[in-house]
Amino acid sequence: MSGHELARLSFSTPVRGELLILSALCSLLLAIPRPGSGAEKTETMDAERRAIAFLEREVPLWSKENHCFSCHNNGDGARALLAAKSENRASKEALADTVDWLVHPERWEETQIDPAISGKPLARLQFASALVFAYKTGQVKDDRALRAATARLAEDQSADGSWPVQVDEALGSPVTYGRPLATAMARRTLETSDQKRFTRSLERAEDWLRKLAIENVLDASAVLIGLDANAPTDRAQRQRALDLLRRAQSARGGWGPFVSSASEPFDTAVALVALSGWPEKAETKAFIDRGRDYLVRIQNTDGSWTETTRPPGAVSYAQRLSTTGWATLALLATH
Repeated sequence: MSGHELARLSFSTPVRGELLILSALCSLLLAIPRPGSGAEKTETMDAERRAIAFLEREVPLWSKENHCFSCHNNGDGARALLAAKSENRASKEALADTVDWLVHPERWEETQIDPAISGKPLARLQFASALVFAYKTGQVKDDRALRAATARLAEDQSADGSWPVQVDEALGSPVTYGRPLATAMARRTLETSDQKRFTRSLERAEDWLRKLAIENVLDASAVLIGLDANAPTDRAQRQRALDLLRRAQSARGGWGPFVSSASEPFDTAVALVALSGWPEKAETKAFIDRGRDYLVRIQNTDGSWTETTRPPGAVSYAQRLSTTGWATLALLATH
């Protein structure tokens, strides 16, 4: 649930002396560092550290200064901090106000919503996703708030199985997600919360994602995030999504919204989160390594990432927070 997998190494004990000697020689060879590998690892860990520090400052700051809660700070940003907290890399204090807010879904309607969003379904999705993170990582013990929040999220599902969150059907952004990404995120949130309780909602969402015409990077990422890696019925659609991401990765290592677009941090981050769940790691390792390197190289000195906007080049604090939240999640999910 924290967005990362813990690798486990198993060792067998040789019986014969020759095998012991061979094992020792192999260990010595494996211990020789690859050129630049230590520096690259240190650079990436430093990027994660600076991103977490930025979010630890900014996530609680909004509510203190504005006396309300933001779906960007306390939704996307908080999810990244909760993932970091599950690795003991973020402080409990930075999340205290957010967690207290999340366990009161009846107050979520009080939040200020970006006018680009139709109503408040995206805010409910962002808060519900963060609440699931908090519950699954032990930050929240009582599941009553979780049940109320996910029930309301399920009510936002449209008749065709998707979650509409925008006034129009423009390409998704950090503050609008777009219908495919919102649907994938809502499906995962409901599944993680209570798969049995939301069986029908999950099936309808899966059917919608399975039939989605994959036209851009967010479409492809949404399919990989939202569909089950082990379901035979989803295999062909997931392969189409992977093929588009393979074609769309730029020479710089990142992804833009379309196959031929310039790289953007948000599109890159969502693609990395999506690729992190691909079961055959050998197929995606090179893509992931290049994508991570791109995010590390373009990180701002304060630990944030410049906001991805549609069209590009605009200035938006809200989009910067959501872009940074996704980028941090992407690094944590793939390290």
